[in-house]
Amino acid sequence: MIETRAPGKLFIAGEYAVVEAGQPAVLVAVNRYLTVRLTESSDAGRVHSEEYGRAPLVWMRDDSGEGIVIEHQPYDYVFAAISVVERLRSELGLAPRYFDLRIGSELDDASGRKFGLGSSAAVTVAVISALDEFYGLSLTRTERFKLAMLATIEVAPKASGGDLAASTFGGWIRYTSPDRGALHAHLAVHGVAATLTATEWAGCGVTRLAPPGSLELLVGWTGSPASTERLVERVRGPHLDAHERYEAFVDDSRALVDRLTASLRDDERSVPDAIRGARALLQGLGSISGIRIETEKLSALCDIAERHGAAGKPSGAGGGDCGIVFAGPDSDPAGLLREWEAHDIRRLSLSVHPASGGIDAF
Repeated sequence: MIETRAPGKLFIAGEYAVVEAGQPAVLVAVNRYLTVRLTESSDAGRVHSEEYGRAPLVWMRDDSGEGIVIEHQPYDYVFAAISVVERLRSELGLAPRYFDLRIGSELDDASGRKFGLGSSAAVTVAVISALDEFYGLSLTRTERFKLAMLATIEVAPKASGGDLAASTFGGWIRYTSPDRGALHAHLAVHGVAATLTATEWAGCGVTRLAPPGSLELLVGWTGSPASTERLVERVRGPHLDAHERYEAFVDDSRALVDRLTASLRDDERSVPDAIRGARALLQGLGSISGIRIETEKLSALCDIAERHGAAGKPSGAGGGDCGIVFAGPDSDPAGLLREWEAHDIRRLSLSVHPASGGIDAF
């Protein structure tokens, strides 16, 4: 049996703008995981996951032995990950094999509601890692990230890939996104192996950041799952008669991420102010787009943080899910958490998943 796992993530700053090619965000990987267990099989492959119900989803190969035929054809990240690795395997001339996958997740609560910690990215990264080991591909960490990106854009063409980078590399990172449309077009014409080294990755990158040792990161969950893909689509929709204001938001987001990066490197005391600036940017984006990024509970989460001497903001696309808070030596985390509880905001006990391996040049 092969077992792999991938951590969840939190966006610290740069949400929404990062979907534009070359735009940056800051993320951190967290110590809740999605686990994949792979065993070889002979007659067919099966995927066991609560996402598919009680019975496994069965897949087989077509008459050529190369293509995947799936019962009920779910258009999701698991089978996108399987498909992209199978294409690479075929291009490398390796023999096809059957396998079963069992998927377990710590990225949702007991009722199945997602915390907003990047379960789609984590399952993509974990499946690709398991198949890398199964087929003996000896992929670098960067190659696994790139495969995860190619799989993801088959399902969500506008996904930034920041969550994939956090799940792949761990720790604190500054991430910039590639041109996914260009990658998708190159993949369709040239195949997987050629796309892994294509110039279309220009502008994409991951840089490690030092964690803020003097600040405590607190994470609150509103209990309301949100759809990142839907929110991003609505923010970037045709209503943008405010196009110039959106472009200004993207420019301001880059400047804010650069400011936060410098604060993490040189002066942790200025991190809370950068977090407040990131919150204000998201509030402004919600105003120009007409989208409620900061829900009532997210507003309460952040305002409570301010009352107790800390700084908070939504993490990710907003509309529910999680908020993050940075509490310094002069803040009152205990009082903050009591007030969260009174407002039915659940603290998620999370710490940073450590940085893993090196980062190759893109």
